[in-house]
Amino acid sequence: MKKIIRSIIVLAFVFAISLSMNNVFADVPPDPGSGGPGGGDLPVGGGAPIGGGLIIMLALGGIYGGKKVYDAKKKL
Repeated sequence: MKKIIRSIIVLAFVFAISLSMNNVFADVPPDPGSGGPGGGDLPVGGGAPIGGGLIIMLALGGIYGGKKVYDAKKKL
């Protein structure tokens, strides 16, 4: 009896969710602008420079890897 009641509740929940999902729509896409190269639009990433952050992340990764190697050799 518990299995029947549990399955009815689960099916009712799934049915209610499927009915409420009918009202979910995507936004209208933005205006493409001029679209050509040199049109003044920012690139997809937003035009933020990644050079300084990339160097910092590589340096920190190297330091972390060096520490792991040092700890592994010290353990042996």
